[in-house]
Amino acid sequence: MRKPLRKAIFPVGGLGTRFLPATKAMPKEMLPVVDKPLIQYAVEEARAAGIEEMIFVTGRGKSAIEDHFDYSYELQDLLKERNKDAELAMIDNLLPNPGEFAYVRQQEARGLGHAVWCARNLVGNEPFAVLLADDLVQAKTPCLKQMVEVYNEVGGNVVAVMDVPKAHTDRYGILKTGKESGRLVEAAGLVEKPKPDVAPSTLSIIGRYILQPDVFAHLDQQTPGAGGEIQLTDAMAKMCGRGRFHGYRFEGRRFDCGDKAGFIEANIAYALNHPKIGGRIRDAVLDFAEQQVKVARPEAAE
Repeated sequence: MRKPLRKAIFPVGGLGTRFLPATKAMPKEMLPVVDKPLIQYAVEEARAAGIEEMIFVTGRGKSAIEDHFDYSYELQDLLKERNKDAELAMIDNLLPNPGEFAYVRQQEARGLGHAVWCARNLVGNEPFAVLLADDLVQAKTPCLKQMVEVYNEVGGNVVAVMDVPKAHTDRYGILKTGKESGRLVEAAGLVEKPKPDVAPSTLSIIGRYILQPDVFAHLDQQTPGAGGEIQLTDAMAKMCGRGRFHGYRFEGRRFDCGDKAGFIEANIAYALNHPKIGGRIRDAVLDFAEQQVKVARPEAAE
């Protein structure tokens, strides 16, 4: 009988050096896209997929994440006094149910595989999801919910995938593809950040995974991979061919919010869909675009 997916790991121990100085005193996962931090989007996506237990793998300087999902008595009392019911309800919805959230410390930044391995005792012998908060997916049906629906049908391991330009394969974990059925692709193998001339495909893994606990046996070996880090992709590659393993071409648009340009793109996309400010942002974007055209082609202004 296939075990249901109840647990999710959020690796949030990274330093966020690409966003310095903004992340000098603030976790990168707390960077806001319009009016919510990245980590909140990830938690909401997990809840929408039916996840019951959230496991945060943290590091030094990450207490703001715990505080964000905790009581703020002064703020909540102030909102009550001022009859700001909508804002109070918004804050209350952040609070976890008893036992829903757990935190474990990654004492050294040794890669994504190491971060996932740090949560092994909290996961136990169950399937689990991994969500990377700086991969933000805008979709009608949340990305992980799509994957859970697929997992309930096929079981095994399921990773979210998307096609990338061939020149960019050395930025991602890349699938060696097998049989395809609609949006589902068999994973015959996985390669971490291959050079374009040796990449087995252009189908890359993004930061959404559903994995069987067998992966911990491979992560136990603590074998360094690309960049001298313990790579989750290397451990997953050893599982290919030993059980069901699929890539799923999710519906939606992915934003790489670990990259400055991708983060700005996400803010624009989410702001355009915001019920209160969408129209104003749309006008501003059109105005900026018009001004850029005039700068690039002065004759257009005549």
